[in-house]
Amino acid sequence: MNRIVERFARLKREGKKAFIVYIGAGDPNLTATRQLAVAFDKAGVDVLELGVPFSDPLADGLVNQLAAQRGLESGTTPPKLLETIATLRKQSQIPIVLYIYFNLIHKVGMEKFITDAAKASVDGLLVLDLPPEESENYETLMRKAGLCHIYLVAPTTPEDRMELIVKRGSGFIYCVSREGVTGMQTKVASNLTEQVAKIRAHTTLPIAVGFGISNPEQARLVAREADGVVVGSAVVNQIAHGGNSPELVTKVGAFVKTLADAVKSI
Repeated sequence: MNRIVERFARLKREGKKAFIVYIGAGDPNLTATRQLAVAFDKAGVDVLELGVPFSDPLADGLVNQLAAQRGLESGTTPPKLLETIATLRKQSQIPIVLYIYFNLIHKVGMEKFITDAAKASVDGLLVLDLPPEESENYETLMRKAGLCHIYLVAPTTPEDRMELIVKRGSGFIYCVSREGVTGMQTKVASNLTEQVAKIRAHTTLPIAVGFGISNPEQARLVAREADGVVVGSAVVNQIAHGGNSPELVTKVGAFVKTLADAVKSI
């Protein structure tokens, strides 16, 4: 069974919520990415989203844009990232999603990219700029490879389109909690309960909420409403401050554990 599907099924049986972390792959380098993944697994992270560095990351705020830039500067390419993930599998079976822009897939060729991702033990793809209406061949190839194709639902998504999106997705639905790009926020969206309820009316897939969750208190609030909590920019910001420090993995791992503990306390 796919690791993402398996993890959410286990959490549901245990009555627990999923904690998902996003980081920029190759920030500050791919060795650090592998070490952080191992540390996150030990800290209680259920799914790791790795942002594949791209020169024009339109869905991302400044913190994640800078992480993508650092990833490019460290020489991170999709093949090198897949090689790193394959190596990581000797140490950890943490479910991994690639957060990626379609240009990077198109350049390699869709079938080859998906096949290579599956061989490297990637578990799912979240393609930011591929509309479900144009992704029939993509979904067929993903199912054949045993990978989850994860879709975003935004606060601005009309309900009829939301129904289409969630019926096409697999693994989990990523609920974007607010309008705009990624980035840390001082408070959780006030209409979160309503957003999650609207999506839940159309799917039995787990719903994970992200964009803007920055601290344990916010993570705990979101965990009460959703099946999973996604934290990205707050963790990426910690990595940016840590840079190439020998204590980077220890410090970021400790921060992530505070978030994981908050989610698991629900």
